[in-house]
Amino acid sequence: MELTEKLKILSDAAKYDVSCSSSNSDRKNKGGLGDVKSCGICHSWSEDGRCISLLKILLTNKCIYNCEYCVNRASNDTLRVEFTPREIADITINFYKRNYIEGLFLSSGIVKSPDYTMEKLIEVAEILRIEQNFNGYIHIKAIPGANEDLIKRLGLLVDRISVNIELPTSKSLALLAPQKSYEKIFLPMNSIKNNIFENRYDRKKFRNAPLFVPAGQTTQMIVGASREDDLAIINRAEELYNSFELKRVYYSSYVPVIKSKYTEGIEQSSLLREHRIYQADFLMRFYGFKSNDILKKSNPFFDLRIDPKANWAIDNIEIFPMEINSATYEELLKIPGFGPSYAKRIIKARAYSALGYDDLRTLKISTKRAKNFITVKGVYRGINYSTKESLKDYMSLSDSDNFKQISIWDV
Repeated sequence: MELTEKLKILSDAAKYDVSCSSSNSDRKNKGGLGDVKSCGICHSWSEDGRCISLLKILLTNKCIYNCEYCVNRASNDTLRVEFTPREIADITINFYKRNYIEGLFLSSGIVKSPDYTMEKLIEVAEILRIEQNFNGYIHIKAIPGANEDLIKRLGLLVDRISVNIELPTSKSLALLAPQKSYEKIFLPMNSIKNNIFENRYDRKKFRNAPLFVPAGQTTQMIVGASREDDLAIINRAEELYNSFELKRVYYSSYVPVIKSKYTEGIEQSSLLREHRIYQADFLMRFYGFKSNDILKKSNPFFDLRIDPKANWAIDNIEIFPMEINSATYEELLKIPGFGPSYAKRIIKARAYSALGYDDLRTLKISTKRAKNFITVKGVYRGINYSTKESLKDYMSLSDSDNFKQISIWDV
């Protein structure tokens, strides 16, 4: 088969894995090819907002597993192809030289065994790093169940590793992916975490110690394949962050690409639901929220009309409005429309004098979304509402434009 045809098939097969994003790697270019910090065509986003282009492909779409949600499952009738490690390395180098990409995201179906597949993935990384002296960004998805020594070998060659958890509960994983288990997934996650800690210690003692996964590890969770509620998803994400210090959990709306008796009747999950889960994830990572703050067992789904932070604020309206001249930094972060930048700006400015609304405008702090939850020098400029639901209705109407796909013809 022609290389271009393989590339077409295996790049298309990789589109359902969303856990690829460059982030905070500072691998140095020592006279070789590629630079992880350079900018180019946008395919993904770095943590600091830069556009990163990645060649996103599978080593192969052959797989011995039969996951009920996967287009590459063993029983699916599809054309199976496989790259050699040399072919992937050559494509990456050639694409890089043409400025199509800045790095590689590589995943794979499971061929023969997890260890065999990992050996092939490591071979790709070794050709690029050692033979081709490629210093660009490399993100490879590790295979659950592979030997720990293989995970360590891979981690010394790449910038980021992801081990996909796939589903939010062990029950749903046993039902839809019976050949996988949380034990096989958590073991490599824990190994990567421990090796990262050891590498940090080694590099403090020995400046030339090799890097181990400098951009950390990530995972992906499918949303909506097993009828789980939103609370179960963010609870699992919180546990993963606490247990394995992940950089990111990525969420992928379930797409019914194949027929299965276990997913029969489940339609494609709402992209707005996925968006709300990402917003909740952001609150847990950067705003000090806990999953059980954001949702409760009595109401385990997001109100899709408004963002999770606004929903939380309205459900806890008794602690509002907050006076911005006396609220702590942590309290300011709880106010809808205020983030770390606004909170720090307010704390710094009010050290000199009490702030008024004019002062907020001077500081370029918008109160459009915050006005219903704050007082400024005791003055409240929000709406008068009678119930929590009426305030949610008002907030949803004011945010309704955010639900629309912007037309390229809008002016």
